[in-house]
Amino acid sequence: MVFIRQLAWFFSIRWKWYVLAIVLMSTVSVLNIIPPKMIGTIIDQIRTGTLSAGELQSSVLTLIGLAVLLYVMTYIWITTLFGNSSLLERMLRSRLLSHLMRMTPSFFHRNSTGELMALATNDIVAIGQTAGYGVMTLANTIVGTLVVIITMVSTISWKLMLVSLIPLPFVSLLIGVLGKQMRKRFIAAQAAFGKMNDQALESISGLRVIRSYVQESHDLEAFKQVTEDVMEKNRRVAIINALFHPVISSIVGLSFAIGNGYGAYLVFYSELTLGQLVSFNIYLGMLIWPMIAFGEFVNVLQRGTASVDRLEKSFAQTADVREPAEPIEVAVPDSIELRSLTFRYPGAASDSLKNVSLFLERGQTLGIVGRTGSGKSTLLKQLLRYYPAEPGTVLLAGIPVERLSIQRIRSWIGYVSQEHLLLSKTVRANIALGKPEATDEEIARAIAMASFTEDVRHLPEGLGTIVGENGVMLSGGQKQRVSIARALLTDPEILLLDDSLSAVDARTESAILRSIRSERAGKTTLIASHRLSAVMHADWIVVLEDGRIVEEGTHEQLMLLGGWYKEQFERQQLEANLLDSTG
Repeated sequence: MVFIRQLAWFFSIRWKWYVLAIVLMSTVSVLNIIPPKMIGTIIDQIRTGTLSAGELQSSVLTLIGLAVLLYVMTYIWITTLFGNSSLLERMLRSRLLSHLMRMTPSFFHRNSTGELMALATNDIVAIGQTAGYGVMTLANTIVGTLVVIITMVSTISWKLMLVSLIPLPFVSLLIGVLGKQMRKRFIAAQAAFGKMNDQALESISGLRVIRSYVQESHDLEAFKQVTEDVMEKNRRVAIINALFHPVISSIVGLSFAIGNGYGAYLVFYSELTLGQLVSFNIYLGMLIWPMIAFGEFVNVLQRGTASVDRLEKSFAQTADVREPAEPIEVAVPDSIELRSLTFRYPGAASDSLKNVSLFLERGQTLGIVGRTGSGKSTLLKQLLRYYPAEPGTVLLAGIPVERLSIQRIRSWIGYVSQEHLLLSKTVRANIALGKPEATDEEIARAIAMASFTEDVRHLPEGLGTIVGENGVMLSGGQKQRVSIARALLTDPEILLLDDSLSAVDARTESAILRSIRSERAGKTTLIASHRLSAVMHADWIVVLEDGRIVEEGTHEQLMLLGGWYKEQFERQQLEANLLDSTG
């Protein structure tokens, strides 16, 4: 069975608990045959007039004691079995999150957020139900059916049993047909649910843009269409699901009709007592649940198998960048070097970086400038090991990055991206994300370096202010400075600023850069920026165009060169002067 094979790692860990639950379930099924037998015997004794008060009292007390025992045993196996399913769900969610943490950006290009959310919610719940409710229904079907049939044959009449069970083979046939349809429709419903998640996320995150372009009605209509598709696909699942119970009940009902008709015939000809017929009918009624349980098992199994297939496909996707088998240990990255680096994003038609070479010693600052789309951010990301690079083209401390531990590399780096992701927590929690144990003094120092001290004073609750979803309570400049403070708090060996000062004014930018230069003496900094004022004090500046270095040198050297850098610098200075004069 595919489901068991794919979850063999879990069943091998928890097999003792499953054995305990199944043994108790089987014991309960065996004990359940006693009351019908006792009832049949009592009826025959009443009919013959041989029932005494003592025997009746003993029978009643036995039934009460048996009910209490069955209650205790049932409670134990239910909590044991469904405790396993809850544990499986927790382990799968942890495993999924760990898997997502290891994945590189190309994985998230291939898998939408809504699809991943569907895996973490609906699919894992379906798998948990199969490992709990599915196991229960399977055990009840096998054990319950065998116990009842054996009891019918041994204590009542094998002829009556055979005749009554004639319709039951049709159960397997019909359930097999319904099960295939269930799996197919459930997969389609889960895919639609993932698309609905994507649509909801886009609508919520882009609410300001939607409102600004007065597209609320259009977006609502689009979401309505998506939800109607989800509803229709789930309705199709519900139709199949609803057929299981009536089909089984109808077949079992036919068995009842045959059993009662032929049983009455046997009683009439004294081949069976009335009490035995009553017991047989109770036993036949006890077969209803195993038959329904079989249908439920097929239903749940098809859902669980479809979900575990989807989850396994996600787990089967590997990261583009992997840890080396035997990473080389390096204490400090005393140099950064790119050797004729050419890089192309997965699936892209052209190279984003072409034959880029540079060398940076520890403690130096590199400025990276160029037009939009020239490759500035791509160049910085090569140090983060988000994408695989050609071996030997990116080196830290003279060692190719593919031979260094990824975690070790990223522990050296503080990265402030263009997109400032803030958690819906306090300002303090967002700043201390990379160093939760940071003291108030360390946080205050990082805030001061990011020129955010005055802003904190004006926040409603200071550092305890909740910033809202993705920092909705903060301005663009405040988001940038929170992100900068977060990176500076860890005092990284290498600081990467990816156009991280674009939303602050020139005076604040100057103050932040001055703090970085003074406080990070001896540490390496790379700054990618559209504003040349942010890099003019760098030890070395490279100008990118179409992924190539077209100019490089110090600020003074580039000004003497008279190329794009000088032209852009003078234009920006003129714009700044005009703004100052009009202000």
